[in-house]
Amino acid sequence: MAEEDRMIKMEVDYTETVAKVIPECESLASANNLNEAIEKLLVLEKQTRAAGDAISSSKVLVCIVSLCYEAKDYALLKEHITTLCKKRGHFKLSVTKMVQRCCEMVPEIQDKEKKLELIEVLRTVTEGKIYVENERARVTRTLAAIYEKEDNLEKAAKVLQELQVETFGSMEKKEKVEFILEQMRLCFETKDYIRTSIISKKISTKYFESEETEQLKLRYYRQMIDLNLHHKEYLAVSKNFFEIYSSKSVKEDDKKWKEALKRVVLYLILSEYDNEQSDMLARLKSDTNLTKLPYYQNVLMCFDTAELLNWSILKKVYSQHLKSGTGGTSQPLDTEDNWEVLQTRVVEHNISPGEVLHSDIPQTLRRSPQPRPQGSGEDAMRASCEGYCHS
Repeated sequence: MAEEDRMIKMEVDYTETVAKVIPECESLASANNLNEAIEKLLVLEKQTRAAGDAISSSKVLVCIVSLCYEAKDYALLKEHITTLCKKRGHFKLSVTKMVQRCCEMVPEIQDKEKKLELIEVLRTVTEGKIYVENERARVTRTLAAIYEKEDNLEKAAKVLQELQVETFGSMEKKEKVEFILEQMRLCFETKDYIRTSIISKKISTKYFESEETEQLKLRYYRQMIDLNLHHKEYLAVSKNFFEIYSSKSVKEDDKKWKEALKRVVLYLILSEYDNEQSDMLARLKSDTNLTKLPYYQNVLMCFDTAELLNWSILKKVYSQHLKSGTGGTSQPLDTEDNWEVLQTRVVEHNISPGEVLHSDIPQTLRRSPQPRPQGSGEDAMRASCEGYCHS
């Protein structure tokens, strides 16, 4: 019962009266006397409301909407939902119970137009009412699903974005995360990548530390991978695949963890070199599971050495295995694009030892710094080497 309802002192207990009148009204409705039954219940509703009997009032309101629904009189149902929510001095408990009963009706209605009309009425009467925010969110999600089924993704995404579920105090954390993931998915499907990124920050990854949340964790990281792939943020992709790889259900399935670990390696070597990438490479090379993926272990070790890499040999030896492991979960990258990026990483790797050696040359003996060349991988590497050799 709501705090405001508790503060209202019950003057008369209508429990026995309600227990007697409701069956009578149900019998009247069954005998095609729906209007008479509703009139009788409305009189009782007024009495229970005036007497401060919130529990009895709730039973009466639920009975009114139930009788209208069972009679398939949707016009009368919508009318009474709207009217009862506007009654002066109504109880929040009563309105909540009535709205909850109406929400149960939504999935049972087969006629799409009737279902949409009921959803809109429920969204209207619950707007701005914190005590029925969960019910509003759930019917809105149902509405978004209907729009999506009609291939109207823009409308589905827009209607679901109206919900700021992260501020809902009465909603369970799991349901909040499910809502936010759905918002992310629809925004991504409509190519609203900026909003997808903003919404993703509403989820704290600490929530996924519990094993009970593993399915939501996998769903979250797969959606993040799609987003990162769009922005070509390869280190982020590698990290997200590592989170998937580290999940208990994935570790218990040989096929799943091998596929995940392959992609961790692939996107790590596609990432630009920095301290974060270097730290992850050092952590990953100590993983004993890599020994079961020798080609991926070897190519990873190639980037962990100061020796120059021969692009032609690397491509010839590893191309078949690396191509079979490229791509994300639902949005694979173009293979040629991957290889161009990898070729660039090889050039950068080969330039790095030269830069280290060049830094040891006394300032007086140095020429001006050579700019990093543009162009194809091998041409760039050759030009770089010539530049450093003549320095």
